[in-house]
Parts: sequence; structure tokens; C-alpha cells
Amino acid sequence: MLIPKPPTYLRTDFPEHQYVKVNDAATYSFELSKVYSQKPLTYKGEITNHKEVNLGPLNGTLYLNYYPIPNRDTLVRYINLSNDKVDEHQIKATRIKDQNFLFKDKKVYGTLFEFEGDVATNYQFYLTDSVSHFIRGEVLMNCRPNYDSLRPTLNYLKVDLLHLIETFEWKK
Repeated sequence: MLIPKPPTYLRTDFPEHQYVKVNDAATYSFELSKVYSQKPLTYKGEITNHKEVNLGPLNGTLYLNYYPIPNRDTLVRYINLSNDKVDEHQIKATRIKDQNFLFKDKKVYGTLFEFEGDVATNYQFYLTDSVSHFIRGEVLMNCRPNYDSLRPTLNYLKVDLLHLIETFEWKK
């Protein structure tokens, strides 16, 4: 006699959200989850302005790319580049939601993009002071994209990304 197996669900035990302040020596600071770790990216042995954040138990990486803005045309180019990166995922995404941020007191402005569906990246964002600084973030998970299975992980991660954005500050 065959007995059917009961339904199973993905077990997701995530740690409580706790944060620590992260400072880039010259340009910005924000609060990052304690379970994540960051390191600067290098190019040909030289440390760059870009960072790689290991998402620890979430099995993914947040890439932070910082660019100085020498003039207004460059800001437009960086925003267009970020929007082009979002557009690259329209083929696979079932929906792309965006959320704008305007923190006038801190001079932090930007947009968070959330991708639904089986896409390579589920979150991208950019932040700027609209004068001198621009930073772009992109999350890549270390697994085959399966939105339904990843949803609990992505919901947990979204809380941390929103906290990062809300605590982000440019150094004067």
C-alpha cells in the first residue's frame, strides 16, 4: 500500500533584524544587517569604490557601485544606465515595482526597483545627492531563480534593503 507524502514547505529561519553602522571613509554611511559582511572590490589588484556585501544565510550578494559625479550630464547618464539595467530584466519579470525616496534633510534621493518573477536580480536601487555622488545597488542570489521559493527570503531581504536606504547618508 502506497501512502502519499504530506506537502512540504521551504523552511526559512532567519535571524532577527539587527543592524550595525557601516562607514565608507570618504563618501557615505548606512546601517547594514549584522549577519551580512562587506568587502571592497578590487580591479587589477587595486581597491575600487565598489563594494560586495555577502548576504550570509540568504545565499546572495549585494553589489554596491559608487561613482563620483563631475557634472550634471554625468548624473543623467548614471540614472539612465541604472534604468537600462532595470529594463534588461523586463523580458523575464512578471512585474517591476518602483519606490522613490526623497530625504531632503540628508540630500539622499533615489529609487528602489523590485522585480517579481524568475529573474536574475530581484532588487536594484540607486541613490544620489544629485550633485556629487551616485551609488547603485544590485542583489544577485546564488541559486536558480524561482520566485515562489525565494519569496520568504526576498521579503526578509527587502526589510534590510529599506533600512539601508532609510539610514543612508552622504558625508559632507
